[in-house]
Amino acid sequence: MADWRLRAATGADVELIAEVRAVVLRADLERLGRYDGHRVRQRLRDGFDAAHTWVIEVDGTFAGCVALRPDGDSRWLEHFYLAPHLQGRGIGSAVLGELLERCDRGDVLVRLNVLQGSAARRLYERHGFTVESEDPVDVFMVRGAAAR
Repeated sequence: MADWRLRAATGADVELIAEVRAVVLRADLERLGRYDGHRVRQRLRDGFDAAHTWVIEVDGTFAGCVALRPDGDSRWLEHFYLAPHLQGRGIGSAVLGELLERCDRGDVLVRLNVLQGSAARRLYERHGFTVESEDPVDVFMVRGAAAR
């Protein structure tokens, strides 16, 4: 596996993150008939909060991002995107594992949503997430600290 690290995001990262989001989500959104290049980038810009976001760097270079947004006693795992050429190498699993360990230490429930049919769902299931509900576009998943 490549050398990776997390660093705190800053406002200056928003355009890189918006772009990787558009690239990563394109195939799934097209399959669902919902891809709009401007909209997918703008939704990230509108909801970006650097205080709860980390940039994933691989070998010192921007590779993606992930956010853990507080919501009462739980956290929402959001904006977890890894550049396509780095997917399938264990980096995403390692990043997710590190963040979930932090949540487990605090006995924090973690929620997320993933697009219907997305391969990312398998990653989340391997890390103990289960389906809470779903609609025609999204699958809402949850993981408690007991899922360790």
